[in-house]
Amino acid sequence: MTENAPTLASDLVSALTTPAGGSTGPSARRTTGPARVVVDLDLPGATISRHLYGHFAEHLGRCIYGGFFVGEDSEIPNTRGIRDDVVAALRALHIPNLRWPGGCFADEYHWKDGIGPRDQRPRMVNSHWGDVVEDNSFGTHEFLDLVELLGTEAYVNGNVGSGTVQEMSEWIEYLTRADDSPMAALRRANGRDEPWKVPFFGIGNESWGCGGNMRAEDYAALARQYSTFVRDHAGNEVTRIAAGASDGDLAWTESLMRAVTNVEHADGKAGPYQAISLHYYTMSGPWSDKGSATEFTEDEWYLTLARAARAEEHVARHATVMDRYDPHRKVGLVLDEWGTWWNVEPGTNPGFLYQQNTVRDALVAAIHFDGFHRHADRLIMANIAQTVNVLQAMILTDPETGALVLTPTYHVFAMNAGHQDAAALDAHVLLPEESEVVDGRVLPRISASASLRAEEGTALISLSNLDAAEPRTLVLDLRGREVVGHTATVLTGATTAAHNTPEQPEAVAPAPLTDVREHPAGLEVTLPPHSVATVQLQLG
Repeated sequence: MTENAPTLASDLVSALTTPAGGSTGPSARRTTGPARVVVDLDLPGATISRHLYGHFAEHLGRCIYGGFFVGEDSEIPNTRGIRDDVVAALRALHIPNLRWPGGCFADEYHWKDGIGPRDQRPRMVNSHWGDVVEDNSFGTHEFLDLVELLGTEAYVNGNVGSGTVQEMSEWIEYLTRADDSPMAALRRANGRDEPWKVPFFGIGNESWGCGGNMRAEDYAALARQYSTFVRDHAGNEVTRIAAGASDGDLAWTESLMRAVTNVEHADGKAGPYQAISLHYYTMSGPWSDKGSATEFTEDEWYLTLARAARAEEHVARHATVMDRYDPHRKVGLVLDEWGTWWNVEPGTNPGFLYQQNTVRDALVAAIHFDGFHRHADRLIMANIAQTVNVLQAMILTDPETGALVLTPTYHVFAMNAGHQDAAALDAHVLLPEESEVVDGRVLPRISASASLRAEEGTALISLSNLDAAEPRTLVLDLRGREVVGHTATVLTGATTAAHNTPEQPEAVAPAPLTDVREHPAGLEVTLPPHSVATVQLQLG
């Protein structure tokens, strides 16, 4: 099974990267006629897991403290210290899962320091993010309380880098065991009788870097060992997620796939872990100067969108490596960190990763979702980084006034929520022009995806106009089912850098898209420049 595998990763390095033609000029060359998006409404594909719309909350900056958690004595309305307005906003998104406590923080976090009476918990240094001292007032019970308030599912990330096998084994016992075991008794002593459900458990994080600076083969051995002791207790079935690669490191994925077992046949569960993670961030500059969140040129606009589209290429490459070892696709791929990473806002702590969120970020999210939908057969989860006040956040909270702001990215999640657990439909984008090449890849100015809910008789089509300056008319060529009604929503702003603030909280907000007309092939739609739209179809 593995005798020819050593060359697989290197063979794939050049795959999917060579542009299939296209100009390299400053703008795409237009020809007459509208673009066309062909959707076969009667040919459903893989189910788009709701978990592709997952979220991430790390002990980083003001994500936990001041974001989710303000304490019970706060003047901000809260339930047991958790902000009510944040919970309400996220419940409206139907968020399917929340990853915690990291990130890099996970591999220096010792869970027993975060249980018991808050005034007796030991403090710790968060060395990765701002070198601040934390009091551990938000720990296991607070996180699972948040999960229950959100009506979501828990993705707990364990400590491999500085932790022990016993520590991780005892944590899953504490979380999920129902009888009188030592850890279940400790949980009850801390006020929680019934166990929680924890369907996802991460075996460390970025073990090639902040999680231990390990070599792939060394981590793969540890992943097997640690995963073995993350047991299924009391009917709680865990998907164990091995810490995977960054960007295009196919060799790391290959090492993890070499170490997984029981994938040769269709029956049985893969082990000792059932998924592998992947991380990819979008930025317009180098790591040392990632670019401004709000001040960028048109060239940087297109460069960012081209780099966002690379996320799908990375997913495809890693999935191809996994297919070689796991033809039955029993091991899932999890993109549990994705999103834009800009230079921090001027005047803020550089270790807190606070950035604004513009129309450009909304387009980045839309491009990612379109790619996720096309790879729903292997990609089982994705988690944007991060949910509140960090990187490409859903929500920003003002530290002075406590005001809550919903970002353009939040609205893209809301508009696309109808894809969760629907069947993917192919959406073929046919353009009359030759697409521009940006950053070494062809970047069509239209992005699209679609899904079907056969039992409800509805379909949802997502459309993005990547053109910074020009509107775009396109035909939705709808085949295989009768369309008896439609509604459409659009998200855009006055400029590509438009964003929401406490003073202007709806500068970028969804609105009805009225420029939709009947067409012999289906519908004709005109999209504003730099916009994201969804079209909901009622089918006959």
